[in-house]
Amino acid sequence: MPTQNYEPMPLRTQDTAIQGVLWDMDGTLLDTEPYWMAAEAALVAEFGGHWSEEEAMALVGNALPDAAAVLQRAGVALDARRIIDRLLTEVLAGVRRHVAWRPGALELLEQLHAAKIPCGLVTMSEEPLAALVLEALPRDYFAFRVTGEMVSRGKPHPEPYLLGLQKLRAHVQHLDPRRVIALEDSAPGIASAAASGINAVLVPHIAPVPHSDAWHRVSSLEDLDLASLGALVSTGDRR
Repeated sequence: MPTQNYEPMPLRTQDTAIQGVLWDMDGTLLDTEPYWMAAEAALVAEFGGHWSEEEAMALVGNALPDAAAVLQRAGVALDARRIIDRLLTEVLAGVRRHVAWRPGALELLEQLHAAKIPCGLVTMSEEPLAALVLEALPRDYFAFRVTGEMVSRGKPHPEPYLLGLQKLRAHVQHLDPRRVIALEDSAPGIASAAASGINAVLVPHIAPVPHSDAWHRVSSLEDLDLASLGALVSTGDRR
């Protein structure tokens, strides 16, 4: 995997309506959910429990400490830190074997890069996984990242995206959250983004997410480009 340097982009005034794009990682940028679900099921089975598809779906997008608490209630007799470490080890191994980028993700990142629109990663996964994923990208698309251990309250609380906005201010003059886009695939993630005041865009993946006037919804990242994202920022329409 190529080595990348994460140096701040120069402070600049945006030439487009979009001032920045904050990306969720798991399920939005790439498909790691099968790795997480397999790791959860194996861990519960190790302690003699049963892990259903419904239970796995309910954890999609949640902060890792919250997921660990659910697994403890399912019978995993380990402390939260050991549970998180066990899950991360399995997911890291899966990503090292194969990175499955979500359809349209790399193409949209390339458009944003060409337009000099800064991107940030806002994930509830921890630093080792985020670093591995970003190293697998063909170029250095992300100006910064927010990972799960950097916040005290994870998604669906707005703290992760509020921290993302704080970091984005180092790259954008006169930042207006209404001119920032967040891309998410899960119910906790899209609720977190919307609660922060950002223009939240839901790209559903494997877990169901209810419709809401608080966010936009598109079927795929392949349906998004600079023009469509700019229109969402300019009009503020919800769908």
